[in-house]
Amino acid sequence: MKKSLLLLVLTSLVSWGTRAQGNLHQQSKTYEWPTDPQVLAKLDHWRDQKFGMIIHWGIYAVPGIIESWSICSEDWIERDSTIAYEDYKDWYWGQSEQFNPVNFNPEQWATAAKSAGMRYVVFTTKHHDGFAMFDTQESDYKITNGPFKNDPRANVAKYVFDAFRKEDFLIGAYFSKPDWHTPYYWWPKYATADRNNNYDIRKHPWRWNQFKEYTYNQIRELTHDYGKVDILWLDGGWVRPLETVNDEVRAWGADIPEWSQDIDMPRIAEMAREAQPGLLIVDRTVHGPYENYQTPEQQIPAEKIDHPWESCITLGHAWGYVPDQHFKSPAKVIHNLIEVVAKGGSLLLGVGPKPDGTLEEEVITRLAAIGDWLDQNGAAIYETRPVDQYRDGSVYFTQHKSGKTHYALVPVPEGEALPATISWTGNVPKKGSALKLLATGTKLKWQAEGNRVTVTLPEKVRQQLGTTPALALSFTHN
Repeated sequence: MKKSLLLLVLTSLVSWGTRAQGNLHQQSKTYEWPTDPQVLAKLDHWRDQKFGMIIHWGIYAVPGIIESWSICSEDWIERDSTIAYEDYKDWYWGQSEQFNPVNFNPEQWATAAKSAGMRYVVFTTKHHDGFAMFDTQESDYKITNGPFKNDPRANVAKYVFDAFRKEDFLIGAYFSKPDWHTPYYWWPKYATADRNNNYDIRKHPWRWNQFKEYTYNQIRELTHDYGKVDILWLDGGWVRPLETVNDEVRAWGADIPEWSQDIDMPRIAEMAREAQPGLLIVDRTVHGPYENYQTPEQQIPAEKIDHPWESCITLGHAWGYVPDQHFKSPAKVIHNLIEVVAKGGSLLLGVGPKPDGTLEEEVITRLAAIGDWLDQNGAAIYETRPVDQYRDGSVYFTQHKSGKTHYALVPVPEGEALPATISWTGNVPKKGSALKLLATGTKLKWQAEGNRVTVTLPEKVRQQLGTTPALALSFTHN
C-alpha cells in the first residue's frame, strides 16, 4: 500500500473512531439469574469489586486505528475509496508482521490499575480480526508466530494474567466469538458482506462444525492452560442461536442471516466450568443462563437496575491505542463511577496500550488521580449495593452490602467551589447518628426537617478538601 494511500486510511479511521458507531452492544432488556451456587458466589464477589480495567491490545495498535471493524464491509464503516476492499483487508491483517511490542510491560499495566483503585481486569485474548494474543494451537495467526515470537514473554495473555493476579485482581478473558480470519467463519470462496459468517450454514454444516470446534478448543485453551480465570467475557453477540434474535438485536441495524450461528454454549460452559468452577460467563446480549451480568457499552443506564450489570466505557474516545486521544478527566470518570455504582452496577474502564507494550504516561497519571480519590472514599463504592432511592438531585446514595452503613455521594462540577451546605430529600440519617466525611473522618453537623436533610460544610473543611471531584458522607440510616 502506497504511503500516501496509507495516510488517507489512517486519517479517515482515526476521525471515524471518535463518532458513534454501529458496533456498540446495547443494554439487554431481560436477565436470568444463574442457579449454580458457585457461580452465584462468584457473582456476589464480583459485585463487590465495582471498578475494573478492560484492555484492548492487538495488531490494530500498530497503525493506531479502531480494532477489527475497519475490515468489516458495512455501510457505517468508512475507508478510503481508492483502496480495494481485499487490498485493505490484506494490509490490515498484515499488521501482524509489524507488531513487535519490545517493551511489553504488563506489570506497568497492573500497577497503574491498582493505583486507580481497580479490582478486576478483562484482557482481549482475541478480537474479531482473529489475531490471538495467546499461544493458541488452533491457528498460526497469533502473537507467538510473528516478530515477537522469540521473546521469553511472547505468550502475552499468560503474563498479563500473571501480573494482575499478583495484584489480587479478578481475571477476565475477553474472547471474540466471531473470527474474521479463519476460513471456517469467513470462507474465502465468498465475499465478506458484513459481520456475519459468509456462507449458508444449512448448506455447509461441515464448515460450521469446524468453526464450533475451533472456538471450543480456543476457549478450552484459555480456561485450562492460563491459571485461574474468573470471567469469560464473550463479545460478538450476533453469533447466537437464531431463536434468540429479538427486537433488541434487530435494532443494531446489521443484517441477520436466515440460519443459526449457534456455537453450542451449553457445551462450552460445561467444559470451561469444569476447569474453572464458578466461572462467570458473559455472553453479551444473548439472554439466558450464559449472560451472568449485562454490559451496556459506552453508556450508563437511565435508572437503577437490581440485577448484576457493568458499564464498559473508554477512558479516551477509542477502545485501543489511537494517537492524540482525548481522555476523560479523572473527575469525569469518578462522577461516572458514582452514578454507575449508585444504580447498582460496576464500571469497566477501557484503555489501550501502545504498540510497544506500554501505557501512555497520561493514562497512568489520570488513573492515579482516580485512585487518590478512591483511597479516601472507597468505602462508599466497594462492597456496596443500591438503595431504593438511589438519587435526589445531584446527590447519589449507596449502602454497604450489610445494610448497616449508608453513604451520600456528591459529585462536584469541574471548576466549581465546594458548597457550604449539602441538602437532599429522603434517606434520612438515624436520629442522633454521626454523619462523617469519609475523606477526613470529620463529623459534620446535620439537621432534618421532615424528610429534608441539610448538612453543613464548614469553611475550614472546604479548604482542607481543596478541589476534590466528589464528596462522600457516611451515616446510619433509619
